[in-house]
Amino acid sequence: MKKTTLCYIFCKDEVLLIHRIKKKNDVNEGKYIGLGGHFLEGETPYDCVKREVFEECGIALDNPEYRGIVTFHSDLYPSEEMHLFTATLDHIPPLPECDEGELCMISRKKMLSLKLWEGDLIFLSLLFENAPFFELTLWYQGDALQKALLNGKPSELFDLLDENGEKNGQFKERSLVHLHGDRHATVHIWIYRQIGDKIELLLQKRADSKDAYPGMLDISCAGHLSRGESYEDAAKRELEEELGLGDHFINLRPIGFFDRFSRAFFYGKPFFDNERSMLYLLDGKNCFLQDPPNILSNEELSGVCWIDLELLIADPTLDKTCCVVKEELDMVCTALYQKKSVRQ
Repeated sequence: MKKTTLCYIFCKDEVLLIHRIKKKNDVNEGKYIGLGGHFLEGETPYDCVKREVFEECGIALDNPEYRGIVTFHSDLYPSEEMHLFTATLDHIPPLPECDEGELCMISRKKMLSLKLWEGDLIFLSLLFENAPFFELTLWYQGDALQKALLNGKPSELFDLLDENGEKNGQFKERSLVHLHGDRHATVHIWIYRQIGDKIELLLQKRADSKDAYPGMLDISCAGHLSRGESYEDAAKRELEEELGLGDHFINLRPIGFFDRFSRAFFYGKPFFDNERSMLYLLDGKNCFLQDPPNILSNEELSGVCWIDLELLIADPTLDKTCCVVKEELDMVCTALYQKKSVRQ
């Protein structure tokens, strides 16, 4: 596997990049990347990055910061192990001509909207957030990113939404979406049953290991849309993964979108929920063989229970025991009772 280095040099709110528009048959043709190149025999990552940066822009780096290792796999190009560095300077000297492309200073805010490799968005966001040393593995088919592993764990990629709830062409890794408060899509599936005049909702207890609202009661079944996924496909997948009810997908009834923005802190970090959720109802009358349902604990949930809908709405401790939003419960009530709300 070939080994390379890449360095992003920051000065105030700008980043030094190369716009790769000069070399023929350049794998990075037309894209904006940092400075770097291939290892020479016997070089360490530090030796290589210092040499490459000096050759490309004439800047002698004293102590670049080693930030991570990114491994690329592709159906078109040989696999590559890239050693990633950053450096911060108070001043950038006049930029020379460069054989690799045009050297340019770009603002951080503008940078993520440039023509980049899709996987670059993941590690650039990690760099911008001063993440600790990381290992990232990316798989490409052509120019399209297919899969990512961050520190050995699958990295969930979400499409970002514009103010109208439509995909804006950008995507981010899950933890960064919730750190930055980016708008994204989810599905919320409410499973209910009617016993006489009483309606009960199935609530799940979130696993204690969840990154948000651990151990609290939550919607029957919910989850994020993965990159490129539709609301319908996400609903079917979540039903199967969390409750083993994928076959009941055909009985889902969509009742509309619910938009939510909230901020909380978990494990010492801010956590933003900026979601556009498609809400579904599912009659649970014939879903389960046992009552209460015997759902095996997994990484998503530790159990489920039926709760009287009206008692749930009237519970003054709802905010402390349950991470369900009252306004969303109103929508569920409207759909189930066919009136505005049962909440006083």
